[in-house]
Amino acid sequence: MRALASGFALMAALALAGCDNVVPIVPGPNATEAVFPKPDRPIAKVVSNQFSNEDARDERNEAKVVMDLANIRPDMTVADIGAGEGYYTIRLAERVGKNGRVLAQDIDGEALKRLFQRVEKERLENISIKPGVADNPQLPDDSFDRIFMVHMYHEVSDPYAFLWNMWPALNAGGQIIVVESDSRVGTHGLPHTLLFCEFEAVGYVLAEYIERPDIKGYFARFQRGAKRTAPEAIKVCDAG
Repeated sequence: MRALASGFALMAALALAGCDNVVPIVPGPNATEAVFPKPDRPIAKVVSNQFSNEDARDERNEAKVVMDLANIRPDMTVADIGAGEGYYTIRLAERVGKNGRVLAQDIDGEALKRLFQRVEKERLENISIKPGVADNPQLPDDSFDRIFMVHMYHEVSDPYAFLWNMWPALNAGGQIIVVESDSRVGTHGLPHTLLFCEFEAVGYVLAEYIERPDIKGYFARFQRGAKRTAPEAIKVCDAG
């Protein structure tokens, strides 16, 4: 997930291409003007969004394993955050079927352009594409059965704001699915205890945690708790 050079340029390019699956990005401030704390940990550098390793990932059935664990079924509505060039986006679209929907979101404009070209080429009509910003996925409220964050959460530069702004996008019973490597902070991964702490600081509840070497990490499932923590009340987790 890299900085979006120009969200508006991306939308213009997609509009000229005639894509009906693009959700407009609305100019203006973030959904909230509240001040959120910064994490007490280094943020990992972004790795490539290229999908050249898709065959290797399919050989170990990564997407199937994660989608099975997340109980992805036909007709669901799913968001793929940090979608890159669409490894999970494409496979989620196949799983939810023609009556389901997948929204692919990233802050890397170039990756989204390539994903748009892929969606057009494969004529996948149940996929929408939307830019986000570093502290806000800018997802529509009350919309998603599942929100996927696969091997990308450690790259989110403002995790407390990001998770707080994501909260309204879940529908009743909606869940956030996180796959990460249980690695030290500042690398490509995040200790699971720190992940739990940051989600819980915002008000989420851990519903399931499984260690899965076959997907090169762990699987965690979160749902909304009784109440979202007020921004000024969020306690920063100690990265140790």
